[in-house]
Amino acid sequence: MTAGAKHWTFFTNHFHVLLVVARHPDARLRSVADEVGITERAAHRILSDLAAEGYVAVTKQGRRNHYRLKDGIRLRHEAHSEVPLEPLISLVNEDARDLHPEIADDP
Repeated sequence: MTAGAKHWTFFTNHFHVLLVVARHPDARLRSVADEVGITERAAHRILSDLAAEGYVAVTKQGRRNHYRLKDGIRLRHEAHSEVPLEPLISLVNEDARDLHPEIADDP
């Protein structure tokens, strides 16, 4: 990237966090943050947002959290609110696994 060029991506950090917890439901917050490239505080805030909006269920298992994407979730944007999110997550995660086999390993 050239100096002064804007950095942007097609997916938000919220979507990236969903991708990580879909792959690694028992991931530690630090691992989620590292994989997405954000701070632990940001990862915690995003997971709180996702749980509050009903996208992710968070349960305690001992001292750790377990994350589960809820069934039937759909994209948030008004123009795409009928589009299910699960196939998109599956597609991106499968392609990522094919391109980067190391992400299939537990963090």
